[in-house]
Amino acid sequence: MTHTFDFDLVVIGGGSGGVRAARIAANHGAKVALIEEYRLGGTCVIRGCVPKKLMVYASRFAQELEEMRGFGWQADNVRFDWATLRQRRDAEVARLEAVYRTNLLAAGVTLLEGRARCEDAHTVSLTNGTQLSAAHILIATGAKPAAGPDIPGHELAIDSNGFFDLQTRPERVVVQGAGYIALELACVLQLLGSQVHVVVRGDALLRGFDADVQTHLLHALQEQGLKFHFSRHVTEIAKADDGLQVRLDDGTQLPADCVLRALGRLPNSAGLGLEQLGIKLDAQGAIPVDAYAATALANVYAVGDVTNRVNLTPMAIREGHAFADTVFGKTPRMVDHTLVPTAVFTTPEIGVVGMTEAQALAAHPHLDVYRSAFRPMKSTLSGHPGKMLLKLLVDRDTDRVLGFHSVGPDTGEMAQLMGVALQMGTTKTAMDATLAVHPTATEELVTMRTPSVRHNI
Repeated sequence: MTHTFDFDLVVIGGGSGGVRAARIAANHGAKVALIEEYRLGGTCVIRGCVPKKLMVYASRFAQELEEMRGFGWQADNVRFDWATLRQRRDAEVARLEAVYRTNLLAAGVTLLEGRARCEDAHTVSLTNGTQLSAAHILIATGAKPAAGPDIPGHELAIDSNGFFDLQTRPERVVVQGAGYIALELACVLQLLGSQVHVVVRGDALLRGFDADVQTHLLHALQEQGLKFHFSRHVTEIAKADDGLQVRLDDGTQLPADCVLRALGRLPNSAGLGLEQLGIKLDAQGAIPVDAYAATALANVYAVGDVTNRVNLTPMAIREGHAFADTVFGKTPRMVDHTLVPTAVFTTPEIGVVGMTEAQALAAHPHLDVYRSAFRPMKSTLSGHPGKMLLKLLVDRDTDRVLGFHSVGPDTGEMAQLMGVALQMGTTKTAMDATLAVHPTATEELVTMRTPSVRHNI
C-alpha cells in the first residue's frame, strides 16, 4: 500500500542539529518542513555559544587593559558600557538567525512557527491546529537549563537563559554550579567588575575533567578574585532591602543583586507526545537512539542534546548531517562519540581532547604523563601572575598520545589542532620529531622530553 505524505521529513527544532539535518535532507531531494517555536539557531546561536563567546571577548579586555601597562601603554579613564555590548551582541545574534533562515529557505525547506507534538509515527500537530504528515520525523529540540532544587525564593534567581536578558551589570552575584556554563558566566561577570561568589555542591570544579585542569583552573580563578564555597548548597533566596540575600546550608549569608543558577541542562523532550507513542525516555528525559539516530519507533529519529549523548553544538551538527545522509542520501553513516575536542571559555581558557589521566590509567597501566606549567612570555612584562598548563598522556607500550589537556590563552584553538593529531593516532615520537615554533606556548608540546610521572600498575 502506497502512502502519500505532506513531507518526506518533518524536523521539530530549529537549532544546530535540526537545521543541518533539514538542509542536507533537502539537498538530497527530500521535501522538508522545519518547526521552531522560538528563534532559529537554537541555544548555540541565540542564548549559548555565540552570545556567550562575545561576552567572553568583552570581559577579557579588562585583563588586557591591566597587562598593557607593563608594555608602556596608559589606559586612563577607560570605562565599560553594558548597554552598548548588549545591543551589539543582540544585533549579531539577529544577523546570524537571518542567515540560518536564508539558508534554509534557499534549500527549499518549509519553515513553520509553533510548538509541535507527535500524534503518531507519521503525524505532527502544531499548537495552532495545523497537522502535517511525514514519512520521517526528526526530533531535534535540544536541552534546557535544569531548574534545580525547589528552594524558597527560587523564582528570584535567573538561569543561563536569563543571563542574556540582564539589562545592567549586577554588582554582586552568586552563581550556583561548577560546570562550564556556570564558570564561564562567572568569569565574564567578575572581569567586567562584579564581585562573584560561586557555590559548589561538590569539592571540585568541572566534574569529569582532568584533575590537574580542575586544580589549575581553581587557583587561577581565585587569583582573579572569584570566591568559592565548596561542599555547600543554597537553601534560600530572599529579598532584602538592598537586593537579595542568599543563605547556604552552613548558615552563611551572601548579599547579592543577582543569583544565577547554572545547574546543568536537561533534554527538552516534555510535551512532544513521545511516551504515548511507545518511546520510553530515560530518567533525565533523553530520547534513546541507536547508532543511526533511530528511536524505538520506526520512522522517528532524534539528534543533538535531546539524546543526551555528547551535548556540544558540533556534535549535534554532525549527528544531523549523518542522519540526513543515512535516510535520504543512501549513505549510512554513524557518528563517533569517543574522541571529542572541547573548549571551556573561562578566563583562563581550557582546551582538552582525549582521555583524562584517570581514564587513561584505567585502560593503560604503563602511562607516561608529561606536564608543564609556566608563565607565558607575555606575562614577563605584564606582570600577570597566572601560569599556563600543558599536559600530554602517552601509552608507553604503544607510544600513542591518549590525551591533551591545557589551561591558558587560546587553548581552545590548541585543542582543535590536537584533536586532528589524536584522530590520526599520533605518537609521542612524532611530536618530538616536529620542529618547534619559537617563541610560542605550544612549542612546549614538542619539547617535553622527560615524563613528570611514569605509572606502572
